[in-house]
Amino acid sequence: MIIGKKKPSLLANIVFIISVFAGLAILVMLFGASLGLWEPIDGFRYYRGWYQNIGYVVCGLSVLCLIYLVMKKHLSGKKKAFISLVIGLVILWPMLSSMVGESMSYPPIHDITTDTNNPPQFITLTDDRPGARNTLQYGGPEIAAQQLEAFPDIRPIMSNLSPDEAYQKALEVGEAMGWEIIGANPTARRFEGAARTPVFRFIDDTVVVVSEAAGGSRIDIRSVSRVGRGDIGVNAKRIREFIALFNQ
Repeated sequence: MIIGKKKPSLLANIVFIISVFAGLAILVMLFGASLGLWEPIDGFRYYRGWYQNIGYVVCGLSVLCLIYLVMKKHLSGKKKAFISLVIGLVILWPMLSSMVGESMSYPPIHDITTDTNNPPQFITLTDDRPGARNTLQYGGPEIAAQQLEAFPDIRPIMSNLSPDEAYQKALEVGEAMGWEIIGANPTARRFEGAARTPVFRFIDDTVVVVSEAAGGSRIDIRSVSRVGRGDIGVNAKRIREFIALFNQ
């Protein structure tokens, strides 16, 4: 027996193992669709329904374990308990960040376009595209009003490039953003695409139309979610990214 050596804490080991499995469970919920385990909407529902409960359990067990180890000075394991607490806080980060940061509120819409009066129409993609629960028909003035209030900066790109040059550049931007290009038509200067979100792998449908304008060309973009009533700002973010890359 080595004098002064602390005995490993069984409780700390159990809590650490629970926290590791909890972290793995969260990762599976986030990336299960990428692994082919379920549809993106299912992974999203699992995550939204369980991540807070899992995080609370991990944090609670970790704190209790730390208190226990402080009281039982002859036991080791504080490092494992602290790591477990960090895992729990990481799991709860979406909730914690919303509490300490600026709260973002998004309208319950999933169809965003640079032209709410005459939104680009889909030709190649149709309402029976795989996994789609939302129509590609634009929702009209009500949707337009909600978009204009929430995202007043979403406007067409006005470029001094010729329409053909603008079309080619727009196509390159879509490809650079990882879209699956569908129905590219250089003559009509339009193309459609399928874009996937990075985590849950939701598929959103996009269409880009280039037209002539005074002094150059006009580029309009539209992005529509296949599932879900609201998109928590994802389609607007995609269009903003497209505009930023095009204007570089």
